[in-house]
Amino acid sequence: MNLPTFLDVLHAQRVIGDFLSPTPLHHYPTLDRLLEARVYVKHENYQPIGVFKVRGGINLLSHLTAVEREQGVITASTGNHGQSISYAAKLFGVRAIIVAPEGANPVKVEAMESHGAEVVFHGKDFDAAKAHCEQMAQEQGLRYISSGDEPDLIAGVGTCVLEILEQQPDVEMIFVPIGGGTGAAGACLVAKTINPDIQVIGVQAAAAPSAYLTWKNQQSTTAQMETEAEGLATGAPFMLPQQILWKYLDDFLLVEEEAMRQAVRLYLEKAKTLAEHAGAAPLAAALQVKERVRDKTIALILSGGNISPEKLQHCLV
Repeated sequence: MNLPTFLDVLHAQRVIGDFLSPTPLHHYPTLDRLLEARVYVKHENYQPIGVFKVRGGINLLSHLTAVEREQGVITASTGNHGQSISYAAKLFGVRAIIVAPEGANPVKVEAMESHGAEVVFHGKDFDAAKAHCEQMAQEQGLRYISSGDEPDLIAGVGTCVLEILEQQPDVEMIFVPIGGGTGAAGACLVAKTINPDIQVIGVQAAAAPSAYLTWKNQQSTTAQMETEAEGLATGAPFMLPQQILWKYLDDFLLVEEEAMRQAVRLYLEKAKTLAEHAGAAPLAAALQVKERVRDKTIALILSGGNISPEKLQHCLV
């Protein structure tokens, strides 16, 4: 499988531009005071499905062959990736099946179904759903879409950072959440091509550190998944984005559950915007390394806002 390139991101921008408008990059003086830095927030929670992954879904579905479109697609997801594929499948008239863990976020499940996807529940976590998904793909002759090991997904989500640097080229640090790693890999491709001095900082939940450990150990490392952040809950790493992260990612931070809950609250209070745990993780990480961001111009990728009412209530108590 070939690694995506910056040129692939530029091609993806042209594809995606027919379906999506650039999301806002807002500057918040209240966050400036909090972090003692110049802070910009990339509002991917304003996407039609409330999450950045829609960029990758549209780019990937646009590249399917006629045979693959006829066969239909299947993927495993805790919710956001599934929304991306279901949304894009509806745009391109392709049948989509999403295999989700039992007990998946009902807000995300409803969204997937509303776009016409068939949602199949299996297993207690993402890895169990993924294994069942791969089996269904073989049995039914469907085009299996990995939620991480797909060059077109990485190129698609990389357009997020392309927009950041088009709007604010003097950004010095970019904080991006990491679950499977497509977003961070795309961020690295773009930032390091445009300006190698930009620091790209990955953020993952301390309670689900598989991608962090794989990056640190330079080899595939599995770990437990005990986080509330569905978008960061991967127990086994995706190795295609890891190859890019090993080469380009400047640092990788782990954040605790309470830190993400606090960041959800801060986004509501300081920016009047809704973030899910994964989307709030970059703010939590920036607060964790406040001394490193002081006096710098930073961008926080608010990757999604698909938080369930129950989890939001838990953040606010």
